Amino acid sequence: MKCKVILLATSLFICINLKAQTTAQDDLGAWYMYFFNGKLNEKWGVQGDVQYRNFNFGGDLEQLLLRGGVYFKPENTNVLLTLGVANITTGTIGENDETFNENRIYQEALIPQKIGRFHFSHRFRYEQRFVENQDFRTRYRYNLFLNIPLNKKIIEPKTIYLALYNEIFINGERNIGSNRTVPLFDRNRLYAGMGYQLNTSLRMQFGFMNQSLENIGKNQLQISLHHNF
Repeated sequence: MKCKVILLATSLFICINLKAQTTAQDDLGAWYMYFFNGKLNEKWGVQGDVQYRNFNFGGDLEQLLLRGGVYFKPENTNVLLTLGVANITTGTIGENDETFNENRIYQEALIPQKIGRFHFSHRFRYEQRFVENQDFRTRYRYNLFLNIPLNKKIIEPKTIYLALYNEIFINGERNIGSNRTVPLFDRNRLYAGMGYQLNTSLRMQFGFMNQSLENIGKNQLQISLHHNF
């Protein structure tokens, strides 16, 4: 058994490295993500995520994203209002190792909604962006999440669930300096996957996301761990 595991891991490593040498825009990319949400008391908490994004399965850095904030939960609601910051390092596709940096401040409202077996969440996010070699920018984002338990009526430990979301991004300032502009529509992300609630604190998801920009699109494999504490 150990030999089989070693052989499988070695084969996967070789495949990843081979793909890393021949990355193309239409290759299937991969995002590996960790999300956390920590409750400090009944009204306050912290949340954030770490995302390692690749143009391929691994080795060709697309982005390293570090994000975190403090949230406030108004009394007698399930709404979370967050103020946070983020740092993003973005790479260049292929063998070029050049990167550029971005810092963000963001404000967010997360509004959960349950209708029968359907667990909706509406996330509104406003970002102030400080991108290297660009003028100050802003962006508006709306994400509609939907989780549907499959083997149980509610999402609890040992529940398998269907996970869906769609997020649209709209640019604020379109002039980014040096006679460069960006379109009003920034991108759209459409995702479908499966999740498993391990216990009251942890759940895992595996799925695929299609990201559409104005002129190009790309498919991404997503593997994520969601941690509440």
